[in-house]
Amino acid sequence: MNRTLPDILALLFAGLVVAACGGGGDSSSNNGGPNPPGLVTDQQRIQAATATAQSNNLCTAIRPFYWEIGDRSAALASGSVNSSSSATVYTANSLMSIASASKWLYGSYVAQRRAGALTTEDDKFLNFQSGYTNLLECQPDQTVAQCDAYQGNGDYTAANDGRFFYNGGHMEKHAVLLGLGDMNNAMLSAEMRSQLGADVVLGYSQPQLAGGAYLTPSAYALVLRKMLTGQLRMGSMLGAHPVCTNPLTCATAVIGPIPLAESWHYSIGHWVEDDPAVGDGAFSSPGAFGFYPWIDASRTYYGMVARMESAGALDSVYCGRLVRKAWVTGVAQ
Repeated sequence: MNRTLPDILALLFAGLVVAACGGGGDSSSNNGGPNPPGLVTDQQRIQAATATAQSNNLCTAIRPFYWEIGDRSAALASGSVNSSSSATVYTANSLMSIASASKWLYGSYVAQRRAGALTTEDDKFLNFQSGYTNLLECQPDQTVAQCDAYQGNGDYTAANDGRFFYNGGHMEKHAVLLGLGDMNNAMLSAEMRSQLGADVVLGYSQPQLAGGAYLTPSAYALVLRKMLTGQLRMGSMLGAHPVCTNPLTCATAVIGPIPLAESWHYSIGHWVEDDPAVGDGAFSSPGAFGFYPWIDASRTYYGMVARMESAGALDSVYCGRLVRKAWVTGVAQ
């Protein structure tokens, strides 16, 4: 069965970032290490990713979930990893709230509407440096503007202007300034599809651009494929004008959900997993319920771990990165 939950605004997650290596061959010939460059076959990738999703402890710990990896044309490997203690089965067609994975959708919408030419103001709002950092929640029956005005959600904090502060208020205020203020959930869904494509079926459970969307893994995969083909402008803008997010290493960062032991960057509604010590450079947008979509650093493959739990982002990132590494190397993790 499929489930939906109220969106959670906070995205708190930490993960072991694994470096993606090129490779090929089989693990028995190299003691389980990366395969020689250029020799990995699709079949080896599929077997390695499948084995990792089904058997690695960090993945079995988050069952049930659905995972998928594909390229610009289609899904290449996928699977439902089920749990003996739960009747829930997630598939490509499971409808689920995606929490902060909504941010990548809104960033893509703005990039498309602006024809790839973001204004300086767009950059500040979509990189979470606008100073609008007080959003807590929206009500389902509100419009975007009503949510922005609700209980101080749209309040401006001058001390945070120009500094990275992870909060949905940036996108809510930006949407009002962009002319979406009068839109309710249904109108907002239609507006997003006007730029992402009529074939992208999505809805909103509350009019919050940073966390209110719900859709199926199949629909989100379609958006990621459109990025890879260039049909969506976001594909050429991945990682554009990134900002630092770790307050321990950067004076222009206030607060974020990434562990302080790592330093990632934030781009247009998405993360760049580029910690200099352990990052693999993937672009991603994990949501609090465990919906974790990504595009790899080479912009060749997309992937996701899709599930819906009360606080699932951390564990989905742990598993998803191992599946991604298994795919790149052709070696099960």
